[in-house]
Amino acid sequence: MAGIKRYRDESRSTSVKKAKVDVSVQQQKLIKTTVRQSVLPSPEDSSAASEDLVNTHSPKIPPRQALKDGAPAPKRKISQTNRPANLSTSTQGGQVVNGSSSREAHAKQKVLAQERKAVKPNADSIARSKKIWERLRRKSHVPKDERDKLVIELFSIITGRVKDFVFKHDSVRVIQTAVKYGNLQQRRQIAQELKGEYRSLAESRYAKFLIAKLVVGDDEVRDIIVPEFYGHVRRLIRHPEAAWIMDDIYRTIATPEQKARLLREWYGHEFVIFQSSADSALRGDLHQILMENPEKRGPIMQHLKEMTNHLLQKKTTGFTMLHDALLQYFINCTSGGSEATEVIELLKDDEEGDCLKNMAFTKSGSRLVCLALAYSNSKDRRTILKVFKGVMKMLAGDAHGHVILLTAFDVIDDTVMTAKAVFPELLCKDSEEQQRQTELVLQVEHLTARIPFLYLLSPDLPKWLLPNQDTSILKEIHEIRKTTSKKDPQIRRQELVKALSQPLIDLIGQQTELLVSSSFGCQFINEVMFGGVGDKHAALESLAVIARDKPELMNTPYAGRMLKSLVQGGPFDKESKEVRVTDPPLRFESMLYSKCRDGIVNWASGANSFIVVAMLESPDMRDRESLVDALRDQVQVLREAAKGSGSDKKGNAGTKILLQQMEKSR
Repeated sequence: MAGIKRYRDESRSTSVKKAKVDVSVQQQKLIKTTVRQSVLPSPEDSSAASEDLVNTHSPKIPPRQALKDGAPAPKRKISQTNRPANLSTSTQGGQVVNGSSSREAHAKQKVLAQERKAVKPNADSIARSKKIWERLRRKSHVPKDERDKLVIELFSIITGRVKDFVFKHDSVRVIQTAVKYGNLQQRRQIAQELKGEYRSLAESRYAKFLIAKLVVGDDEVRDIIVPEFYGHVRRLIRHPEAAWIMDDIYRTIATPEQKARLLREWYGHEFVIFQSSADSALRGDLHQILMENPEKRGPIMQHLKEMTNHLLQKKTTGFTMLHDALLQYFINCTSGGSEATEVIELLKDDEEGDCLKNMAFTKSGSRLVCLALAYSNSKDRRTILKVFKGVMKMLAGDAHGHVILLTAFDVIDDTVMTAKAVFPELLCKDSEEQQRQTELVLQVEHLTARIPFLYLLSPDLPKWLLPNQDTSILKEIHEIRKTTSKKDPQIRRQELVKALSQPLIDLIGQQTELLVSSSFGCQFINEVMFGGVGDKHAALESLAVIARDKPELMNTPYAGRMLKSLVQGGPFDKESKEVRVTDPPLRFESMLYSKCRDGIVNWASGANSFIVVAMLESPDMRDRESLVDALRDQVQVLREAAKGSGSDKKGNAGTKILLQQMEKSR
């Protein structure tokens, strides 16, 4: 230990000595640097400057002697005469400031930039075309006559030289403007000039937007551009710029045959090399390909897996082409096998859930999410559903996403968890009361957003509510759930209806006038009244009051059908041709008659005559005799309505039935 301690002491003393030497050396360097930093003198002061330099290094002042005992280095005065003659100096706040203005420097830089541009090829043409673009881009500030002249001049400049413009970030905007204002023939002319360059344009950060403008609205241009992507899908789908433009073309304007060619390249290299350009019957259905070539299943599935995994690992999961490829892979996996399980694990292990969220809003992606929910166990289903927290309303209103909610209703056995995860967002429970009611009315009157509300209220698949695409997916899901879900479907549905109904019933009582003003609102009222569970008295009372106070709202066909169904007590079954009365019964007919007693004759002789017919036919009508007496008092009015007059020569059909029933009741 003593040796170590001694070694440390020696090293400490050595470092101190070295530090002293270093200080003196630095002081010497400071003197030399100070001299070097003095700028060259002007010619007239050269002799004086030389003398100063000589005196600075004079041997009469030895550096070591001057710095003896740590004395500070002598300060050298730099005379103003030693400064450059071409720089003016001024003092602001004790500091010397360069007098040359930044404006002059920028002007010089601008001149140099213009000189550099002037040396480049087509400099004059590009400069003039950019001037035209500057004028054209402000559409509202340019009269049509002037714009037409500018477009003619612009095409005279770029014709035959389009390729020289498109690969520069500034001049490509000129071509985009030409495409925007050019006629069909001029657009096709530009497309022909760029033939053979579209793959490079797609990979360009700025030129890809030119492809987007060219390809829209002209099948001839589309058929020029899309074939240039053939054979390069694997490269382009991984490119940060080209992937998006290729996927947009695939999703929006490509023909089914073009889509099939692009998708088949995901299945292997042989579909790139041996794909005939003349074959218009190509399909992207992998199942059909494997049926024709079962020996190729292994290589095709492996290649497809590699391509999809690459994009999933890079978190680039928004491509429709990727969703189509993943769906083809999943539906051709063995049901319950390791391949299918691996796909489900890959989807649910995404911590941020971007993959599932992106897939939910495309046709193939939403179907894949539905299949994943159907085949998963209860824990995985819960994990998948939680991914969509915060976007439930978006799912409900999307043409493809809403079917995911319907699948969750049909396959998840834990209805308490489903209700807590989905219904608070759909019912806007975090919003203020007035805002919540307004948003709910907008949802239930939306063609798609209303589906998750009304789907549960019907015991069967409502054909009038669901698109054909939804029906086919749900039938497939119902077959799968026979082996993957345990709870009885009707019990599951009833438990969810119980959690959903009362807020919807309350909405009818609070926003009655808004709902009866639209056909979708009237459909919503009927479905909730017939299929919902809860206290419906306030809602029915509000409907009867609106029918009395706002009779003009009830003269519409959809409002009349709604009131007639409510009076009948249930929906009409076309197969059995009978009314399916709700349990417990609504008994709306007596409530409606008590509110609208004074205007019942107008109803009986007008557009709502069939509502009065339904009142007479209802077995639960308590005030039947009072109704018949009120009609008999105005029988002459009813007979005139039944005969018809003017344009209505046939007469009121409902009034005729009323007269017949009155005759029978005598």
